[in-house]
Amino acid sequence: MTKRVLITDYVWPSVEPEREVLAAIGAELIVAPNGDEDTLVTMAKDVDAILTCFAKVNENVVRAAEKCIVIGRFGVGVDNIAVDTATELGIAVTYVPDYCIDEVSDHVMALLLAWNRRIVPLDRSVRTTGWGSVPLTMRIMRLRGKTLGIVGFGRIGRSVALKAQAFGFDVLTYDPYVDAEAAAEQGVRAVDLSTLLRESEFVTLHAPVTPETGSLIGRAELEMMKPEAFLINCARGALIDEDALYDALTSGQIAGAGVDVLVDLAPPPDDRLFQLDNLLVTPHTAFFSQEATLELEQRAAGEVASVLQGKMPDNLVNRDVLSHPNPRHSLSAG
Repeated sequence: MTKRVLITDYVWPSVEPEREVLAAIGAELIVAPNGDEDTLVTMAKDVDAILTCFAKVNENVVRAAEKCIVIGRFGVGVDNIAVDTATELGIAVTYVPDYCIDEVSDHVMALLLAWNRRIVPLDRSVRTTGWGSVPLTMRIMRLRGKTLGIVGFGRIGRSVALKAQAFGFDVLTYDPYVDAEAAAEQGVRAVDLSTLLRESEFVTLHAPVTPETGSLIGRAELEMMKPEAFLINCARGALIDEDALYDALTSGQIAGAGVDVLVDLAPPPDDRLFQLDNLLVTPHTAFFSQEATLELEQRAAGEVASVLQGKMPDNLVNRDVLSHPNPRHSLSAG
């Protein structure tokens, strides 16, 4: 019988790369018209696999997917998937943890440089009031010798460090899972979060969302930062308390922020943060390049195809599923 794979949502031009990968194993691809829970609950009932980008594959969707043996994520995090429920039911969960390292680290540096060199307001001033119309009274730093704090020192954090060092930054990191020796091998000093926030002119977040990291940057943390500090978030919106961020930006507690993600995955155009001149915002595009997107599509589909064929995927999220007493998959723990 032909295997059926449901794609809940995607943000790239087509799903032909996924279709080609899955067709090679004789699987049929179906695409949900939207990512609403009711739609996904209905469509999940008769599929063997699910591929999801941003849509919530929550407990209701997972339990409705009675034939499903694997759920694959187009991306690095799996906080939009009810992983515990999938494990309980013997469903494998896969992801692609290392596909957009250069893109995200480039985006971090782009936000940092655009802010520091005042690219957006200077461009706007030339177009609206003419050449040389801005008095050079704004704060622009010489970056060499300044400090960049990286919260989370995984693949992307390390890539940011390497690029920042080329600009002459001193780099600090806070990551409870990375010891000082490992950080030092990258030319980076490992410190606690408070030290990082107090000493850094620029802070960039690269941590997953967990019960421990939700609202990791709140009022107390923002109060520790320098008045000229710039906060960057290209990871997950929930890492920052947005009410606290708004107050810090409007009061001048910190100089500015650059964000590619917010708590609301589709914030309204009148979001109060968007009204602030000291906020740079991009619409969750830090991951994007044509090369990265193609890689993501092919690898995410390939992970699902592997599980459908009983082969161990490269990136299994819930390894406990291998010891499930009645698994839906046919993967071997050995």
